[in-house]
Amino acid sequence: MTGVAVVLLTTFLASAVEAVEMVTIVLGVGATRGWRATFAGVGAGLLVLAVVVIAFGLALRATPIGPLRLVIGTLLLIFGLQWFRKGVRRVAAHGLAGLRLRAADEPPEWIGDGFDWTAFVLAFKGVVLEGLEVAFIVVSFGVNAGQLGPAVIGGVAALVVVAAIGAALRGLVTQIPRSLLQLVVGILLTTFGTFWSLEGLGVAWPASDGAILGLLALYLLTAATFITIERRRAFGYSPGT
Repeated sequence: MTGVAVVLLTTFLASAVEAVEMVTIVLGVGATRGWRATFAGVGAGLLVLAVVVIAFGLALRATPIGPLRLVIGTLLLIFGLQWFRKGVRRVAAHGLAGLRLRAADEPPEWIGDGFDWTAFVLAFKGVVLEGLEVAFIVVSFGVNAGQLGPAVIGGVAALVVVAAIGAALRGLVTQIPRSLLQLVVGILLTTFGTFWSLEGLGVAWPASDGAILGLLALYLLTAATFITIERRRAFGYSPGT
């Protein structure tokens, strides 16, 4: 199916979107509540995610490829269209504005003794909730493309890179242009979701895997068109004028 480089790039970008939010949450909790309980929550969350990836991957490997492509393609299409819509609106409205952690989103400062279970739960919840979407995308792409190893590498690499940047410069993490990144990932997921879901229905694509490039071009053009429309509305122009 898809090449190793495509799987690596797609899973890396998709994972990076969620990793930005995950690392921002962890940094906010650790800075205000303390790092010992925060790291414990992160470790527990990563352990849960590892079990999910292994179990999910083994279950998908035992599933016939046709129905698997239909189900996963449909789910990727749903995820992709959601990110596509949000990315278009954010790029149109804010350009490359990054994700900012507002003061109201910061957890309360911890000044007590002993183990801070609030920090543990906050970090655990942030890692698991954001990581589950990463796990789903990584395993789905890896199994469908027959490249589970590269997909896992792409997902883990995104988490490591964003976490390293976050540890070095917290402000830089909050300034990552998530709007553009979200749009790019939305286009990629929508493209592969369309390809795999219709292939799962028995559609024979012209040029086989080469049809992916045609779908990609179509969704890029669609995104550019909708961004133009949204920007015209933002500047007070209506389609009828």
